[in-house]
Amino acid sequence: MMHPDAKIEKVYLYPKPVDFRKSIDGLAALVELDIKVAMFDPVLFVFLNRHRNRVKILYWERNGFCRPFVRSQVRTDR
Repeated sequence: MMHPDAKIEKVYLYPKPVDFRKSIDGLAALVELDIKVAMFDPVLFVFLNRHRNRVKILYWERNGFCRPFVRSQVRTDR
């Protein structure tokens, strides 16, 4: 698993469900337009899908963005 190099000062949770087909550029645009935080600060941006069983994390590393993806293994029958 990837770990951010810098000391993380804050974690921002995006309040709306996100279409997980978005690329790094699409997620970065959401941060700039909606959260209005500098992308290059030592912070994590957390995005959830509609079902809230998948997580994408966006952060700036030394030379580019990193976007780890986590999927929950918990299954609920509907």
